[in-house]
Amino acid sequence: MDLLLLSNSTAPGRPYLAHAADAVLELAAGRGPRVAFVPYALADHDAYTRQVAEALAPLGLDVVGVHAGDPVEVVRDAGTVFVGGGNTFRLVDALHRTGLLDAVRAAVAGGTGYLGSSAGTNIAAPTLRTTNDMPIVEPPGFGTLALVPFQINPHYLDPVPGDLHQGETREERIRQFHEESAVPVVGLREGTWLRRRDGVLTLGGSPAGARLFRAGEPAVELAAGADLSDLLR
Repeated sequence: MDLLLLSNSTAPGRPYLAHAADAVLELAAGRGPRVAFVPYALADHDAYTRQVAEALAPLGLDVVGVHAGDPVEVVRDAGTVFVGGGNTFRLVDALHRTGLLDAVRAAVAGGTGYLGSSAGTNIAAPTLRTTNDMPIVEPPGFGTLALVPFQINPHYLDPVPGDLHQGETREERIRQFHEESAVPVVGLREGTWLRRRDGVLTLGGSPAGARLFRAGEPAVELAAGADLSDLLR
């Protein structure tokens, strides 16, 4: 199983996906140029697909939106599947309606590379229960692809000292999740990503790193380059 799970697709001051271009190329290497893009997390599928196609064309990759034909067939014909960010609930609802939840899972199990960003990274976990998104639609269920056996929280934010906001911090929300579940959660700060190559899982990207949350334990800081393979077992 070959996965690249980005916290975000755009870094400040840089073009779309530019901060992760080398990692994207490494994922796609040897799989051919065809990338099946899943745009369902946003409303305008054509515009979203054009944005991705323009960003990946300089890397020699040919992007086809799954909405342009039979979504399942488009995924089957691609060497890499890219699921973009947006609203996770809308994305999961569309994956159920199109049959892509099973199709993507089967393709990745068969050797297709998987690239996710934001919502696309959320759905690599077993469920969407650690997303930051509002439930703007109601999917048939919260189960997702389960390409990794732990939960992910992209765009993880640390508390800002002196901030007058009275709502829950991101850490408090994850702690509330752990009141109902013992599944570990990786909070990915901006610019970071997870890279899975079969049984090996590493943290890449920005030196900002990530945080690992386990039920009933203090959060652990994770530095870029950390080996997180134990989370796969």
